[in-house]
Amino acid sequence: MKRDLLLFIGFSALILAVPYLFSGGYLMNVFVFIGINTMLAIALNLLLGYAGQISLGHAGFFGLGAYVSGVLTSTYSLNPWIAMTSAALAVGCLAWLIGFPVLKLKGHYLAMATLGLGIIMYISFNETVDLTGGPSGLSGIPNLELGGITFDTDVKNYYLIWGCALAVMLFSLNLAQSRVGRALRAVHDSEIAAQVLGVDARNLKVQIFALSAVISSLAGSLYAHTMTFISPASFGFNFSIELLTMVVIGGLGSIYGSFLGAALLTLLPEFLRGANDYDIIIYGGLLIVMVMYMPGGIVRGFPTLFKKSAKRREAGNA
Repeated sequence: MKRDLLLFIGFSALILAVPYLFSGGYLMNVFVFIGINTMLAIALNLLLGYAGQISLGHAGFFGLGAYVSGVLTSTYSLNPWIAMTSAALAVGCLAWLIGFPVLKLKGHYLAMATLGLGIIMYISFNETVDLTGGPSGLSGIPNLELGGITFDTDVKNYYLIWGCALAVMLFSLNLAQSRVGRALRAVHDSEIAAQVLGVDARNLKVQIFALSAVISSLAGSLYAHTMTFISPASFGFNFSIELLTMVVIGGLGSIYGSFLGAALLTLLPEFLRGANDYDIIIYGGLLIVMVMYMPGGIVRGFPTLFKKSAKRREAGNA
């Protein structure tokens, strides 16, 4: 327990020191997106990595949080913090209601159902032009303010986003090590066995689905108030697949793996911009290699590779 706390403190110190180690507005903006994607990856990992319930519609919850917060502040002039809270409550209640029928499904049926939810939300963002601005997007969303500080610069937004991301990470680490976390892992391994041991699997799955949606909504609201402009293109099916890839590449059932996956898949396209038309090929090739040689994700793959390498060296010396 003490080791986990020291690890988190060290990780937090490194994250908070980033603005002093790197300069440049564009780079800070990229790090802001890593923070938002980390929150989303953690949210999906709690559902998929711990509870074993796949979702292909989390971009919809992300977008719903952004649009509810954006509309309440830009159209109805509601305080942004109240709007964010309202968005989280609304998305959580929606996920709770949807979760009961949807989470009765398993495997690819559950994947298709959540995919359908995401598509419905995406179409709604596009078609409700009077409310959301439709394909043209919604502008005029105000920046967040706290204690007289307006979060209107890249560095300020970095500390805002990563302050929330670290809070979500700490909460998720504690949840994973709690009795609830152990119950989630039991459901993941065998739902029937978990029920035999007294775990209310159905309610637990709905609860973690709702919690995952609330975290996604919070990330969406932060995205809206940081960018001050949102459009449906940011919340489509492709982004749901990207989030799923972040979780798998980083490591299922690992909170720090969620960060690694989010960081890699946010930074990689930036490094490949100079590759012109070959960037997609390089991107896809790297993902294939990682899945082949590190099926447990980055967080488990590198230690495994080091152990195998050490064993080979020992065998060679013998």
